[in-house]
Amino acid sequence: MQTIRSFVHIVQMYAAMAIIAVVFFPWALFSAKGAHAACHTYCAWVFWTLKWMVGLEIEVRGTPPTDEVLVAAKHQSFLDVMAIYHAVPRGKFIMKSELRFAPFIGQYALRIGCVPVNRGKRGAAIKKMLDDVRSGKQRGGQLIIYPQGTRIAPGVSAPYKAGSGALYGQMGQPCVPVATNIGVFWPKTGITRKPGVAVVEFLPAIEPGLDPKPFLRRLETEIETASDALLDEVGFARGTP
Repeated sequence: MQTIRSFVHIVQMYAAMAIIAVVFFPWALFSAKGAHAACHTYCAWVFWTLKWMVGLEIEVRGTPPTDEVLVAAKHQSFLDVMAIYHAVPRGKFIMKSELRFAPFIGQYALRIGCVPVNRGKRGAAIKKMLDDVRSGKQRGGQLIIYPQGTRIAPGVSAPYKAGSGALYGQMGQPCVPVATNIGVFWPKTGITRKPGVAVVEFLPAIEPGLDPKPFLRRLETEIETASDALLDEVGFARGTP
């Protein structure tokens, strides 16, 4: 029964994406505020339907940033993308270049200021983004990155990539780490969503000025320690995929 409920939720979720994208399109076309409003509306819809259709709630802990910062997050599923974005006022992502061509997602991602990155050319993309920020082409906001580069299932270890440290050093902004246990409830693969309370936790900011390697070590320690604590909270057996 839970799998059926999850499947129905997924179907209506993507239908709602199309409807909201079309309804907000005229506003989003002429204003980034319209694009952000559409994306926040969509996230709210997904969370509301997830609660009564599947029994899964989202809890946000800590203090989401409202100024211009780098947000470095644990990434376990599409749900943590929505949860983190919805918690901040003007979130934007460094995203895979292929997503530009995804229906609705690609167009709105570009309108809210996401930066498409070709695999293997992250350095060039980061340089372009920084140049755009300096020249005023990019709007300010909260740049959300995933230091491990991809979705990582709970209980699985993966290295934190050097590009995050380079970006932190170049931007000269505070970095807010984010931990989560969302992958326990909304897994990386499969369609079954588990009932419960999934958490994203905004941790205290790391101030600018650290060298890249010490920054990465601190970032990994803080995110992994907090994420492990959230896994323990829900009884997840860490060390198993």
